[in-house]
Amino acid sequence: MLDRLSGATPYPSRRSPTYARRGMVSTTQPLAAQVGRDILSRGGNAVDAAVATAAALTVVEPTSNGLGGDAFALVWIADGADRGLHGLDGSGKAPRGLSLDSVRKLGHEQMPLRGWLPVMVPGCPAAWAELSRRFGKLPFADLLAPAIALAEQGFPVSPTIAEQWRRGVTQITDALAAAPLPETDHFLSMFAPEGQVPRAGELWRSTDLARTLEALATTQCESFYRGELARQMDDFSRQTGGGLGGDDLAHYQAEWVTPISTRYRGFDVWELPPNGQGVVVLMALNLMEGFDVDHRDNPDVLHHQLEAMKLAYCDGMAHITQPSDMRTRVEDLLSLTYADQRRTLIGERALAPFPGTPASGGTVYLATADADGNMVSFIQSNYHDFGAAVVVPDTGILLQNRGSAFSLDPQHVNVLAPGKKTFHTIIPGFLTQAGQPLGPFGVMGAFMQPQGQMQAVMNMVDFALNPQAALDAPRWQWFGGRRVGLEAGYGAHLANAMAARGHEVFLDHDRIPYGRGQIILRDPHSGVLCGGCEPRADAAIAVL
Repeated sequence: MLDRLSGATPYPSRRSPTYARRGMVSTTQPLAAQVGRDILSRGGNAVDAAVATAAALTVVEPTSNGLGGDAFALVWIADGADRGLHGLDGSGKAPRGLSLDSVRKLGHEQMPLRGWLPVMVPGCPAAWAELSRRFGKLPFADLLAPAIALAEQGFPVSPTIAEQWRRGVTQITDALAAAPLPETDHFLSMFAPEGQVPRAGELWRSTDLARTLEALATTQCESFYRGELARQMDDFSRQTGGGLGGDDLAHYQAEWVTPISTRYRGFDVWELPPNGQGVVVLMALNLMEGFDVDHRDNPDVLHHQLEAMKLAYCDGMAHITQPSDMRTRVEDLLSLTYADQRRTLIGERALAPFPGTPASGGTVYLATADADGNMVSFIQSNYHDFGAAVVVPDTGILLQNRGSAFSLDPQHVNVLAPGKKTFHTIIPGFLTQAGQPLGPFGVMGAFMQPQGQMQAVMNMVDFALNPQAALDAPRWQWFGGRRVGLEAGYGAHLANAMAARGHEVFLDHDRIPYGRGQIILRDPHSGVLCGGCEPRADAAIAVL
């Protein structure tokens, strides 16, 4: 892997790979990256930096994540009894009062995107508190102080987030104009005061959010689940017909889980187990292991990538839900024998499996590393931009709409049920080799996530690209059926080659749907860190 740290940079970019020794934070917003770096400089470790950065992101990138969202983490601890990779599942459960029958009786044939129905119990604050409790060094209140200051004093909105803000508010406004929901009445007053969406460079602040973050800081997030904030959420839910109740919040805990992996050309690629879709990445890589891969511009390589991802996604959409309800074992999905069987379906022509129609979503990803070798791969999300558009009055809490991923088909493995976790799109990744940690990586963007992760891994492993180049490289995305988008950097010759094989190809100049990634790799010998950040976002790397 050493050659990947200084490897090829064949794609135009505003950035070079970033190197450091004592610490690194890579994420989608410069102010948030700086928050994590400052925590490292004050003696915090990679876990402290991850929590502080995540908290700051709920303020500076509210389009994609918030206190009412979910979170997942992969944490590498370098020394001591806890040495190794740990997984944390901070995804929420369906409220106990929400059932298939109750949703069907309201006339819905599929889960809606907005309002109370898709709101799950938020897991994000619980994940922060649990990470800090188990592995952090600094007091929890210190980690949230920068986010509190940003919310209270305001910050200039960055360019890509300003555009996502505009798109998200427009979509929600149009949807609510056609079908008003009383629980969304506070959304515009928070995110488009006086009907105005903040433009790039304009200041935005929320004193409500600052007060809520202060309550989380002083109670280590207990107030959110078993205190005054929980009471406010319960009251608002009761007043506006929601299903989220105080008991749902009080019984919630983030869960430590065992990461899963596959070996790809000598590298171990790690993901969290279901209910997340990380297994899709691993299945796709298992399929690619059986093909010769020489260079990115080979039409055979691109065709095989697309077909492998389709087959993996087909399985993922059919089988993934919360572990206790899965009818297929993860071990069977990752079996090399099964990969060999599925690979025989890949021929010269494009397949058309139909697991669903992938769509874009709202998520943030961050990676951190410290001088001691600890590293964190962390992701948190509202799901679709601005989530359910439900803002709890006087709190600044924006609730996610993760429940919209549930099926209303009673025969489907991911059918809605009270207290159940749904199929989840957000997936942090991690690389190791021969038992040595290489580092965290992730590409956010709802159903783009496993597609982007697969491409990032292959860019580094197969094509020897450094982390920045691995993110700069143009991406493809499968949109369902035979429909495939190629970023314009691929060029017409590859689009034509794919079309000749039966893919329905279009060259896409809109970069937002193609995900936003971050990567940090660590040289196991020198300890030097090499980071890349997303050119499709306002991303930044901050270092010691």
